[in-house]
Amino acid sequence: MTVLILTCAEDVTADMVVVRLHESGVPVVRLDPADLTDSVALSGEFGHSSFHGRLWAGGRLVSLGGLRSVWVRRPGVPAARAAQPSAWLTEESGQALYGMLRGSPARWMNHPDAARRARYKPWQLRLAQDCGLPVPATLITTVPGAAREFARRHPDLVVKPVSGTHPQDPPRAVPTSRVPPEADFSAVAYGPTLLQRRVAKRADIRLTAVGGRLLAARKATPAGADPDQVDVRFAESPEPWRPAGVPARAAAGVRAYLRGAGLAYGAFDFAEDGDGTWWFLECNQSGQFGFVEVDTGLPIARTIAEWLARPGPERAERPDGTGAAVP
Repeated sequence: MTVLILTCAEDVTADMVVVRLHESGVPVVRLDPADLTDSVALSGEFGHSSFHGRLWAGGRLVSLGGLRSVWVRRPGVPAARAAQPSAWLTEESGQALYGMLRGSPARWMNHPDAARRARYKPWQLRLAQDCGLPVPATLITTVPGAAREFARRHPDLVVKPVSGTHPQDPPRAVPTSRVPPEADFSAVAYGPTLLQRRVAKRADIRLTAVGGRLLAARKATPAGADPDQVDVRFAESPEPWRPAGVPARAAAGVRAYLRGAGLAYGAFDFAEDGDGTWWFLECNQSGQFGFVEVDTGLPIARTIAEWLARPGPERAERPDGTGAAVP
């Protein structure tokens, strides 16, 4: 049984997992849907109540019926590197590839339908609330008056994009920024704006969830840090990421979130306040983990490889530690 990894060639984080799978003797095929009709080919035949599908990539042939798992890591746009790319060819190629894969018996990390839904930040915030995870007061609006009233009730705010990434090729990260006290919010009328109460944090938390296993890292906020540097991705800090224990409330909420979202993998970001409360910020269903593993030594790549290599249906761990089969 083979593990199929859908990702771009530049994804060095995926390389960490491929190494672990090779060490375990698990067959792996890695391909980028962007290479369809160029160096990647597919074929599927339906007949007599049966289906036989195959993929060719890098000189390897894999039967879709012989897949044990599919890791949708960071795939490119289908057929983007075809000899004559077009929107029509992209749609046709995506329908063919993902449509056939959906009919295989493979386990998904993460299923495309669940992954697509999980990218919506407003949906994330509501699910987190339902799962008992603390969420900072948040407003998403195109009404300047609503923004001003929200700022009156919550004077210390940050602003961040609703979608999380800038629509550019390649996409660029847009930093979370502190809202200045003199902001009049008139520009809110030109596009949906996400305003959120700033958490006076003593640390950032990155929790990587793989199935029922939770691997958390903590980056302390340095004494005297600039309060305007609210985005850990861009803040200058001498503090490394260190392994961290997971409070019971956060562990139960994260596992409930994974079940509610239908995810096998999630990279959760929290802000830890002075009381030790972990405030939910977001969950990236395909978030990076390499930088955390390098700093902390947490076995994230090995844990992902073990999940992908495991036969049979996914088993999610309940908060009490017992296993429960999940579709």
